[in-house]
Amino acid sequence: MSFTGTRDYIASKELQLAVNAAITLQRPLLVKGEPGTGKTMLAEEVAKSLSTELIPWHIKSTTKAQQGLYEYDAVSRLRDSQLGDPKVQEIGNYIVKGKLWQAFTADKRPVLLIDEIDKADIEFPNDLLLELDRMEFYVYETREVIKASQRPVVIITSNNEKELPDAFLRRCFFHYIRFPDKEEMASIVNVHFPDLKKDLLNQALESFFNLRELPGLKKKPSTSELIDWLKLLVAEDIPAEVLRNKDGKQAIPPLYGALLKNEQDIHLFEKLAFMARR
Repeated sequence: MSFTGTRDYIASKELQLAVNAAITLQRPLLVKGEPGTGKTMLAEEVAKSLSTELIPWHIKSTTKAQQGLYEYDAVSRLRDSQLGDPKVQEIGNYIVKGKLWQAFTADKRPVLLIDEIDKADIEFPNDLLLELDRMEFYVYETREVIKASQRPVVIITSNNEKELPDAFLRRCFFHYIRFPDKEEMASIVNVHFPDLKKDLLNQALESFFNLRELPGLKKKPSTSELIDWLKLLVAEDIPAEVLRNKDGKQAIPPLYGALLKNEQDIHLFEKLAFMARR
């Protein structure tokens, strides 16, 4: 099993090495990076590359580790017992399999995505240590052990909203997806817009990277926002000449609302553009 990127996902050499190292070591791959740099998409493309199933587990602030194993639906069992349903005699009918259970019992080695793990409570990663290490867990209600017949490829993403416990980090192979440079970004854009005029691409990238370099931005525009912006430029048939910077780095590009996502950054940008014109 080897990952080299796909037609739809440009992976750097460092990222390819990280994915393959995690697969070889049979360790979870912990991926960090700016929002919009393709962390979640990485798991999808690894599954495609390996021709296997993707089992996504998207984490929320209310998610508990137990939900990834299984949940016992006691309410449904009580209701069915009141209705005289004979299936209440079998407690297994009320065990809801979680994402880890699905991954452990898959016919073919799957890719398990634990997405945005830093959204959950600080104890969430520690509560999964044993299960991810031993690849097994115990179901108390049915008194059975669920053990992985083959270790899934586990990819865990984090936006760095909170620090993860050291004990959890020790069990992972870590990779930080650095932001692409202009050459790499041009390759990524080419995947989405293979027929984009070179002049428009160059001018759009120039404006985009100039915007990212502005001091004081609360949120720098990401790769996904660049793709959205280019889609709008193509849809509106905006020529490259409109993007050419005549007033320095602070010239306002068209449709900049696709790039800037909060009012503080928009006000800062407009202020800097006004000062540059003066």
